[in-house]
Amino acid sequence: MRDRAASVLILLSLAACAAPASGQDGATAAAWPTYGGDPGSTKYSPLDQIDGESVTRLQQVWRWDSPDNEIVRTHRRDLPMLPWAFKATPILVDGVLYIKTSMSQAAAIDAATGETLWVFDPGTWEGDPPANTGFNSRGVAYWSDGADARVFLPTGNAYLYALDAATGRPVADFGADGAIDATQGLRRPIPRREYQLMSAPIVVGDVVVVGSVVFDGPRYQLAPPGDVRGFDVRTGEELWEFHTIPQPGEFGNETWQDGSWRDTGAANAWGLLSADPELGYVYVPTGTPTNDWYGGHRPGDNLFAESIVCLDARTGERVWHFQFVHHGLWDYDATAAPLLVDLVVEGRPVKAVAVVTKQAYTYVFDRVTGEPVWPIEERPVPPGDVPGEWYAPTQPHPTKPPPFDRQGVTIDDLIDFSPTLRAEAIEILNGFAYGPIFEPPTLVTDETRGTILMPGAGGGANWPGAAVDPVTGWLYIPSHTRPHAIALIEPDPNRSDFRYVRGGGLRLRGPQGLPLFKGPYSRLSAFNLNAGTREWMVPLGDGPRQRVIDLGLPDPGPLGGGSYTGPLLTRTLLFLGLRGTEAPDLDFGGSTTERPEGAPPPVLNAYDKATGAIVHAVELDRPPTGTPMTFLVDGRQHIVLAYGTRDDAGLMALAVVD
Repeated sequence: MRDRAASVLILLSLAACAAPASGQDGATAAAWPTYGGDPGSTKYSPLDQIDGESVTRLQQVWRWDSPDNEIVRTHRRDLPMLPWAFKATPILVDGVLYIKTSMSQAAAIDAATGETLWVFDPGTWEGDPPANTGFNSRGVAYWSDGADARVFLPTGNAYLYALDAATGRPVADFGADGAIDATQGLRRPIPRREYQLMSAPIVVGDVVVVGSVVFDGPRYQLAPPGDVRGFDVRTGEELWEFHTIPQPGEFGNETWQDGSWRDTGAANAWGLLSADPELGYVYVPTGTPTNDWYGGHRPGDNLFAESIVCLDARTGERVWHFQFVHHGLWDYDATAAPLLVDLVVEGRPVKAVAVVTKQAYTYVFDRVTGEPVWPIEERPVPPGDVPGEWYAPTQPHPTKPPPFDRQGVTIDDLIDFSPTLRAEAIEILNGFAYGPIFEPPTLVTDETRGTILMPGAGGGANWPGAAVDPVTGWLYIPSHTRPHAIALIEPDPNRSDFRYVRGGGLRLRGPQGLPLFKGPYSRLSAFNLNAGTREWMVPLGDGPRQRVIDLGLPDPGPLGGGSYTGPLLTRTLLFLGLRGTEAPDLDFGGSTTERPEGAPPPVLNAYDKATGAIVHAVELDRPPTGTPMTFLVDGRQHIVLAYGTRDDAGLMALAVVD
């Protein structure tokens, strides 16, 4: 193992020497100006003060309490719902952190001390609960021309505010008194309760680009559109609108047969966006159109749903696109920020963009032209038999890199901790339809309870995304296996005009409180994107390991299964937070921070980038919920990450203490 580690380190050093000088180079030492560290969402910093030796002295140096906490304590009985896990990542400019809270407040914080400088409360929490994901947050965006500096705050009730970065006050000449109502100006009227702005916008030049959240459980075909829009950073004037469901005369409209472009909604960009400021391009990942599981009302491939779309940020015009899923039936939204990195592939420099997906594939393109770096093959997929459904005959499968998590279901994938457990698992499996990836959903019948999807809609790589090292070209992806079962039922015709909708939730339990399938149940994988090869994989946490031992079976070792944050890369280490929410049946949700009895403590793990070995685990007194970021202030490297939920949420800062 030591010989292999040494060899890998030598390769990394050689790659560093051969790496192109231009491209997305990560954050600077004293700044983290966008959600992902730079416009290319690398989540990388060149800082090295916290290294393999000093990380053992990493301790909390300040804590910041979210202003949401007092609102929840004071108005708990009046709130329509409570905040979920605080998932935002702050940005840093000129020694000041800027953050969006779960309840859509904005705050500025002294990066050295954690002292609050200002708070802006738009009062979002006083209205209806935000659409779909409730009180949720990813972050804010920042813009400055050297004289004027603004923070852009997206809110749960679908407003985009421009705030003076120094004072937190709305900029009066932006929109109407400092805000744009994003429910206005779309191609049809929409109910505010079905639409919100959650993820951080991205600024490219003098344009702020915004995606949206659309209610994910519609009862009717007519649903809010998921169009992406660009606004002038100074005035708030809408400059362009890109129709993710093309209208008549637009490219791709013919992929919406039978006029289904009229009523179908969503296909929205609810995750995070990336950009190449030199090219002036913005890279938009999009989601599934309504409804997620039945597409008989929207026959055709359905561009630009479940795609990456490269847009000219100045005009909103499509430069290129690639569709990851034709006619989606699996809720395989593309949600993770595309990662921009300059590679050398077979001796040829490539300005690349890589997208990690729920279906556990990484798609890699030339970010200028959209050409795949390695072939992507259209392969036949199983047809279904749901009445009225339209099935795409093929789906795109990348030839490189290999999948980063389990795909599809076979009987060989079932747990085999003991012959008895395996026999029980086989009996459970026989009650479902299953097969390779893209096995279509089924109706509930006497023979089947539904279809097992692997990965499920919450599996693979979701919005936390991945990180890429611009020096080595290595990509690091945390992922969940997390299968789930889906069954279609006929809705009440008085309450829906869909022919079929998803039935009641089917919890996919294995025998005796264990998962149905083999682990790891969550994992961290590393890939060399210059070669398209996997370098290592390690489980994230113990998962149901103790449950196996309690059944009198041999210790299986770490099985993975913990809820995790997104990754942070530095010159020296890879950081990832584990919440310590490893329920034995893996029935944990992204919104919880409550630890089951006997679960391990929450930690921030520091990993060796070359091998995946844990260099040090920093125990935390709160479960981490947001992707970490790092910066240098007063000569000292800090790592800051969000924690908590409900009335105990905030930021914690860690630094080396001698």
